Amino acid sequence: MSQLEYKGLKITVDDEGYLLNSDDWNEIVAHALAENEGVHDLTKDRLDIILFMREYYKKYSFFPVLRAVCKNVHQSKDCFSEKFIDPLKAWKIAGLPKPIEHVIADLRGEGGVV
Repeated sequence: MSQLEYKGLKITVDDEGYLLNSDDWNEIVAHALAENEGVHDLTKDRLDIILFMREYYKKYSFFPVLRAVCKNVHQSKDCFSEKFIDPLKAWKIAGLPKPIEHVIADLRGEGGVV
């Protein structure tokens, strides 16, 4: 467990950078998590992706299919690779808990199709 400091806030994350308490998330926290992941510009398009992921997770408790994210935020079908490169970075910035291992494998192309 460690803490990030950003604009006077102290944000508690685990050793891999996942927010420990998802209820602590807001856009300021998102900016701190983004910087921690090397994403220095949280554009409107990126925030739209993150907000959709948060809502999807709240509803289904699962990682959304990437193409569905892009479609639902009205961006190109490759919005993740265009905006984040790594979907796990977007997941962390969204303040969501670490996905289970088979989801991580799928996202990295080691499992099935996402």
